[in-house]
Order: sequence, then structure tokens, then C-alpha cells
Amino acid sequence: MLAARIHEDGGPEVLRVEEVADPVAGFGQVLVRLHAASLNHLDVWVRRGLPSVPKPRILGADGAGVVEALGDGVDGLAVGQRVVLNPGLEHGATITVVGEHCDGTHAELIAIDAAQVFPLEDGLSFEVAAAFPLVYETAYRMLVTRARVEEGEWVLVWGIGGGVATAAFELCRALGVRTIVTSGSDEKLAAAREWGADVAVNHHEGDVVAAVKEATDGGVHVVVETVGEATWQRSLAAVRPGGRVVVCGATSGPNPPAQLHRFWWKQLDVLGSTMGTREDFLGAYELVRSGRARVHVDRVYPLAEIADAHRRLEAGEQCGKIVLVMPEEGS
Repeated sequence: MLAARIHEDGGPEVLRVEEVADPVAGFGQVLVRLHAASLNHLDVWVRRGLPSVPKPRILGADGAGVVEALGDGVDGLAVGQRVVLNPGLEHGATITVVGEHCDGTHAELIAIDAAQVFPLEDGLSFEVAAAFPLVYETAYRMLVTRARVEEGEWVLVWGIGGGVATAAFELCRALGVRTIVTSGSDEKLAAAREWGADVAVNHHEGDVVAAVKEATDGGVHVVVETVGEATWQRSLAAVRPGGRVVVCGATSGPNPPAQLHRFWWKQLDVLGSTMGTREDFLGAYELVRSGRARVHVDRVYPLAEIADAHRRLEAGEQCGKIVLVMPEEGS
């Protein structure tokens, strides 16, 4: 099969699309012929060696395709069935990710435990199905499981157009939650307004905290924090007393000034969140397949152009998810 692998850490140039041995479905596993996969920032971090993983390694967490073969002990799925993969691998309280802790989805085939494989609704394309799992599962856990967001509340989402931010916005919209979104790109802000964002603010040129106070009565109930050092002070200023700041990452740095006085003065809940459980995946999937939460695909690349796809993602040019499509079988 064809697969995109890294043999060393580095920039997009270290990605090699090459022939590798076909995987085989072991006991309890399913062999899936992938039609589409997507990129996540996790792929950029792993490619750059943050963390460095054993190599060669096929990257990619998300994928959708057709069941090619069933290993022994697998029930409930059939050869030829359309399926979508859940990239979160649960090990008790620890959740690891396909493509980081094992070979991933940027390939024509993957052998994966049957517990990670779910029937794909006929109304969802492979491209859409490949675009939602990791980021929607992550955002669902942040908002629903951890922050327990409620209809009518206000949520601040930094960096609309990015994967988790866009998923968080769409889940809020589906759940009747009001949204304030930010971006440094006026084009992305215009797209967010078209999608239905209540307030959209340029976080480079505008005053996000002032916009929050103008739109809300006392601040947002929840902040979706994925950025870290560059936004932390404003996140704590924008959240209302008794509010929640839920954190799943820190793309600009993990060690901002703590500002502990805001924690006790506002009586805040600061919640950590990583990936999601099977239940989080199913909750997000239900909102997507019901049509309540839309999935925004930014651009589709053939697998052979994966380096260009990485460059677009790393430059932050995307507005939605970047998707890879596999060569047609026999081509």
C-alpha cells in the first residue's frame, strides 16, 4: 500500500509517500481501506519531534473508509461496510491517539481494533467523516463532559478556523450556546459570522475583553482555551465570576503568568481536558450525523501532496479541516 511516513523529525520535507507492506487484521481488529483522512496539529507536532516517536511512523489520527477484512473475534461489522474511526485509544484513565502512539491513517489501509470502528451514515461523505473525529471529540469533552455547558450560556472560543476552535463553535451552536469567536484573520471572522457566530473579534487589532463585556452581562460562562501564553491573561479577564476555563492545549506556550488572584477572587473552575472517551466520540458523532453540528472542510489534497497540506496547516491558513484523499484502488 501507499503510506505517508516520517523517517526523521523535521519540516514537511521529511514526509515520504512510499510503498509499505499491507497491514493485517489481528484478533479483534478490522482492516479498513481508507478513502479519506485529515490533518491535525498533532501531526505537525509529531513530525517536528514534539514528541519524537519511533520511526518510520505513519501519521494521522482521523480516517474514514470501507471494511476490507475482519480479524478473528470481530462481530457487528461486514466487509464492504462504510465506516469512520475513533482516534482515541483508552487505557483506563489515560487516552492515547492513533498516529502518535501507533501507525495512523495517512495510508491506504489501517488495521485497527474493532472497538474504534463505527458504521458511517450514508448521508456523510468520507471527507466529512474524516474531518470531525479528533477535534469534535476533543471539543465535546471540553464543553459537555468537563465544563457542562448549558443552553443560553456564553462561550469564548479563541482562533476560529482552527480544528478544535471550529468544532467547539459548531457544538455550541448545536447546543443553543451563544458564542464569541476570535481570529487574527478578517477573512476567518467573516466566515464565522456567516456560520452564525454571535460576536467575532480580531484578537490582534480589537479588544477581546471589552467585546466580551459589551456582549455579555458579566463575562462569558466558559472559555475554550487552546492557546496558552498569548491568551491566558485575557481569558481570565473575560470569564465571569463563577465561570469555567477549560484547557486542552497551549500552542503559544504552556507557562503563562498564573494570575492566581483571579482564581480565588472570581471563584473560577479551571479544567484540564485531553482528547475524549468513547462516550465523548459518540456524543459528538450524534450531533454531526443528525446535522445539528456542521463540519467545515477547508481544502482537500491527494495523499501525494501531503507536504503541501502540512505547509498550509502549519502556516495557519486553513479555515476548517484539511483533508487527504487516497488514490483510487488500482490506480
